[in-house]
Amino acid sequence: MNATLALSHHVDRDRDKLYQQAVSELGAAIARVAAGYEADRELRRDLLQEMHTALWRSLASFDGRCSLKTWTWRVAHNVGASHLGRRKNAKFVELEEVVVLDDVEAKVDRTRTLERLTKLIHALKPVDRQLVLLYLEGLDALAIAEVTGLSAANVATRVHRLKATLAKRFHEGSAS
Repeated sequence: MNATLALSHHVDRDRDKLYQQAVSELGAAIARVAAGYEADRELRRDLLQEMHTALWRSLASFDGRCSLKTWTWRVAHNVGASHLGRRKNAKFVELEEVVVLDDVEAKVDRTRTLERLTKLIHALKPVDRQLVLLYLEGLDALAIAEVTGLSAANVATRVHRLKATLAKRFHEGSAS
């Protein structure tokens, strides 16, 4: 085996390990990100596959300057944002499709609430939508900043304002 082929095999093995680690830790979250960017079930499957492919490919250049988690979020959201750019009429999935609820009565109330919240999030600009989705996934301002390239202070301020805006619009009953 020549040196180039041996190096290529080693890089692929390392990439496979990193990919497995990322999917093990964030696979469900990646699926939720895809669901947040695409409402159509078939197109969502394609988008999820595209996210996984992009993640695997990108890991060849992963150098550890950020965490694997941040890298994975960045790739997933970049693919999602590109997907939105290609689909001008893309709709967000209804959040209740992602959330499993046990109590039927609570499910009805929660479904209505999630439908309203989904419409409000959908009405946001793509970058604001990305910030809200990352926030809802439990990332802090520093982690969101690493994913988006914004400063942590900017992220914290924008998330705070977006939460206030969403709450105000939610209570007013509007989606704009």
